[in-house]
Amino acid sequence: MEELNFEESIKKLEDIANELEKEDINLETSVKKFEEGMKISYKCNKMLEEAEKKITILIDGEEKDFKPGEEE
Repeated sequence: MEELNFEESIKKLEDIANELEKEDINLETSVKKFEEGMKISYKCNKMLEEAEKKITILIDGEEKDFKPGEEE
């Protein structure tokens, strides 16, 4: 599976969801699509967790550097 960025991964998840909603999809294909979607969902969650950690580090760094009464 190619490495997708977050936005591409979300688009792929939407495509998979649309495919799973079709009435003419067989069980085997449905299970494979669901499994693919779960893997992409897990990767998206990891990307979000990493972004949150980076933001927290940046915010914490800003708060430590901030001294009340100083203007920026």
